[in-house]
Amino acid sequence: MTSKIRNANTHGTIAANVRVLIDYRPALRNRTGVGEFVHQLVSALSAARPIGEHNPELLEITAFSASWKDRLQHSHGLPKNIQTVDRRIPVTLLNLAWHRLNWPPVELLTGRGYDVVHSPHPLLLPARSAATVITIHDLDFLDHSDRSSSEIRRDYPSLVKQHARRADQVVVPSHHTAVEVERRLGISANMISLCWNGAPDWSPRSRVPSNGHLLFVGTLAPRKNVNGLLDAYELLLSRRQDIPDLVIVGTKPDEALWKTRLKRSPLAGRVRCPGYVDRATLKALYTDALVLVMPSLDEGFGLPVLEAMTIGVPVVSSNRGALPEVLGEAGLLVDPMDASNIAEAITQILTDKTLAMQCITRGIDQAQLFTWKASAQALCAAYQKAIAVREARS
Repeated sequence: MTSKIRNANTHGTIAANVRVLIDYRPALRNRTGVGEFVHQLVSALSAARPIGEHNPELLEITAFSASWKDRLQHSHGLPKNIQTVDRRIPVTLLNLAWHRLNWPPVELLTGRGYDVVHSPHPLLLPARSAATVITIHDLDFLDHSDRSSSEIRRDYPSLVKQHARRADQVVVPSHHTAVEVERRLGISANMISLCWNGAPDWSPRSRVPSNGHLLFVGTLAPRKNVNGLLDAYELLLSRRQDIPDLVIVGTKPDEALWKTRLKRSPLAGRVRCPGYVDRATLKALYTDALVLVMPSLDEGFGLPVLEAMTIGVPVVSSNRGALPEVLGEAGLLVDPMDASNIAEAITQILTDKTLAMQCITRGIDQAQLFTWKASAQALCAAYQKAIAVREARS
């Protein structure tokens, strides 16, 4: 069923001088998976070229932002050839108008026209005549809306199917998500474009730390299964005292439930939660990690797995969602609902140096399959398809 879904990673070409607007809001601050996806793709698209041509103005890219507090500036690390439009509009107000009223069109907000308007989320950005592209990272919100924010619970489950069918192209980050979009939303394979995430521009570390830590990178959203990770970590601590500390990078555990659990024995003093960190600090935390543990209940891609492999960190990953697709044969897969299984896999990496080195070597090789340049080429192909669909629909 999914064989018709074209992986355009090596075939992306697009006519010159195509005007593209991309919603940059997820990357404004505290970039997690979606935000990093948006920032890296915008940057890679700025250097994209059609195969066999040398036109320096292949794409005219506009990064759009609207927020009451946060301002979009080139200090975010955007290339100089990226145009920016920044409007002081509350995010929740604009999303409500866009999702429920299909208004205002982006052309009205920016004063410009576009050939392609790209939403990094499952819901469309209103546009007058541009080809429209949405990104569906995963469909976890259809089955587990309780794991999502209030805005996602309000809008995504009821609107995603109609928005996906109206879109001129649906971009997905993995074969797993492509299958789910085709099966659950009824989107035909030729309307789905695969665009993997890319590995960071990091070199493998020169040595494995002798006194490192266990690492988790992500949010505390329920689908990330941090409770399951803590269950496994408690098992490890009950069996031996030389277990490394656990570092949880991402959202700070502000809820009383988390604060209580982390202050209670045996976790007290053994789990560090630095909250959101910048890229340099994140790289340093990967460099000092003995194992990355990714016990998610579902993932549309799983960028931390790719980041860990790039730097040479062994990975213990859930066997669900797109994680096996990203990890390949480079790490250990576990049942995320089985704390004992997670604990045993971590123990294997910590105690078997041959296995750990095998995971490191295979991981570095696996990570090289994913580049933002290839992702940008895939996105160029998706834009080309979207323009053709829009012309056929007109």
